[in-house]
Amino acid sequence: MAAGTDTILGSVPALWDEVTRRVAAGCRFADLFGTAHAGGLLLTAHLVGPAGLETWQALLPPGAASYPALTPRLGAAFWYEREIRDMFGVVPEGHPRPQPLILATAGDPPRPGSGSPPGAAERAPEVLPSHVAGPGLFTIPHGPVRSGVVESIEYLVETPGEDIPHLNMRVFYKHRGLEKRFEGMTSSDGVLLAERTEGIATVAHALAYCHALERMAGAEVPWAASLVRVIHAELERLACHLDVIVRLADGAGLAVATARFGWHKEQVLRLVSQLCGSRFGRGVVIPGGVQGLPRVAPAELLTILTGLDRKLGADLRVLMGTASFLDRLRRTGPLPPPRAHEHGALGPIGRGSGGTDDGRAARPYDAYGSLSVRVASRPAGDALARLEVRVEEIAQSFHLLRQATDELAGELAGGADGELGGAAGGPVRVPCDPAEGRAVGWAEAPQGEVLYDVSISGGRIARCRARSASFHNLVLMHEVFAGDILTDFPFIEASFGLSLAGVAR
Repeated sequence: MAAGTDTILGSVPALWDEVTRRVAAGCRFADLFGTAHAGGLLLTAHLVGPAGLETWQALLPPGAASYPALTPRLGAAFWYEREIRDMFGVVPEGHPRPQPLILATAGDPPRPGSGSPPGAAERAPEVLPSHVAGPGLFTIPHGPVRSGVVESIEYLVETPGEDIPHLNMRVFYKHRGLEKRFEGMTSSDGVLLAERTEGIATVAHALAYCHALERMAGAEVPWAASLVRVIHAELERLACHLDVIVRLADGAGLAVATARFGWHKEQVLRLVSQLCGSRFGRGVVIPGGVQGLPRVAPAELLTILTGLDRKLGADLRVLMGTASFLDRLRRTGPLPPPRAHEHGALGPIGRGSGGTDDGRAARPYDAYGSLSVRVASRPAGDALARLEVRVEEIAQSFHLLRQATDELAGELAGGADGELGGAAGGPVRVPCDPAEGRAVGWAEAPQGEVLYDVSISGGRIARCRARSASFHNLVLMHEVFAGDILTDFPFIEASFGLSLAGVAR
C-alpha cells in the first residue's frame, strides 16, 4: 500500500480533511470501510491517484456511538457510510439518509475484524420511503423477486404513471456476510471465498485477493502464470460484456440477436471450461500463480479465438448498424461526465461518461504491463455509450488474448537453444503463504476495479475487505432516470451491467 498506510490520523475530522484535500487535488475516492480494532473502530479510506493506491486511516474511540459524516463533504461516500452503520452500529451524524442499506436487521451488528461470530439479528421494521410528492404520484415496488434469472433487489419506482422522477433501491434482501466469513480462514482457503463473492467476476476477485497476498509475501508470480491469468481474465470480460448485449437485445425484442449473442457467450463459457474444467474459471488463480497450464494447446486456442472473433464480429456489425436498436439506447439513462468524474465511476460506466481509468493500463498487474492495453472511452454517458465501450473492449480482449497466447506458446516452446521454457520446465506458482501483514490488491473486472484489503495474523485472515465495482457504481443508477420512462428501465439496468451479489456481500 502507498501513502498513509501506516499512519493513523488523530481524529475522524482530520481523516476527512485529508481525504477531501486529496480528492480535490485529483485523487479518486475508491473505498471507505470500518474494522473492529482493539483501540476502537478503525476507519480506512482508499484513494487512487497518479502514484497509485493511497490508504488513510483514523481510529474512532471504543464505545463511540457516532462520528461526523463524510458524505456532506464527499457525496461518493453515501453508500459506504450507510454500510459502516449497518456493520458496526455507529451512526454517521449529518448523513442525509442513514437508513439500512445492506443489512436491514435489529440486534448486534456483525463488526468485521472483531474475530467473534455475528450475534443474533432480527428483521428491523421496514417503512416504504417516499421522496417525491404530488397529485397522482404512487410507488411501484419492483422486486425483490422478479421474473427471469435475476438477483434479489427491490426497486421503488416513484411515478405518476410513466415518467420516473425518482428511483430508490433496497439491496439488503440477501446479505451473505462474506467479510465475516473470511475471518479465521487460511489464505489458501480465502481464495475460494473470493471467487464466490461475485460469481460473474470470479477471476477478477481471485486476482485482487491473490495480488494482496503476493504483495504481503513479496512473491513474484512466474511469467507463464501471469499470461494464464490474463487469458482467463479476458475470457471472463468477453462473457460478461456479451451477457450485457444479450440483455439489451432482449429488452429491444430482437429475438435473433438475443439468440446469437447468447450462443456466443455460451461458446466463451465452454472454452473456459475446456481450459480449466470450470465455466467460471474457478480454481485457476491461486496465491503465487495459477493451478496449472491451460488444457488446450496455444495453437488450438488461437484457432478457436480466431473463429469466435470472426463470427462475433460479424454479428456485432449487424447489431451496431440496427437503427431501431440504437435509438432505444441513445440518450437513455445519461450519466453526465462531470457527475461520473465526481463519483469516480468505474469500468464501462465511468469510461462511457468520458473516463479513462482502467487498472490494466493505469496500474498494471500480472502480464498486462507488457501487453498493449488500449482504453476505450466515450463522452456521451448514455446507454449507447456504455455499449460502445463494451464493444470496443471485446475487440481489445481478443487482441490481448492473442498476445498472451502467443507469449505462452513461446514459453512452452523454450529458448533458442531448444531447452524447455519456463512454462514447460518450471513452476507456474511460487510459495505464497504470509503469516503476518496487510496489503491491498486490485484487478480490473468487467464491471470495473475490484479492491481487496487483506490482513493476516498468525497465518489466518484477520480482516478481508472486498470492494466490488458493482457496490461502488450501483448507487449511481437512481440518478440516471430523470427524463426517462418505465419502458427504459430494462435498458438502463442492463447497460450498467452490474452484479447484485457484488453489492449484497
